[in-house]
Amino acid sequence: MATFETTRPAQGFFGGRLSSLVVSIVAAVAAWNDARVTRNALSKLSDRELDDIGLCRGDIESISARAN
Repeated sequence: MATFETTRPAQGFFGGRLSSLVVSIVAAVAAWNDARVTRNALSKLSDRELDDIGLCRGDIESISARAN
C-alpha cells in the first residue's frame, strides 16, 4: 500500500512569518471577543447576582481584562 504525506512544512517568508502573523492576529481577535462576551455577560447581572458570586461592578473590567 502506498502512502503519501499531505502536509508540507512552511518555508520562506510567506510560509512561516506570514502564517504566524495571521495566527497571532486571529488569536488576538479571539481573546478580545472572549473579553467582550465576558464583560457583557457580567454587566447584565444584577448587583445581587454579582454579590452572590463574590463580585461587584468595579470588578467587571478587571475580570474581562484577565480573559486576554
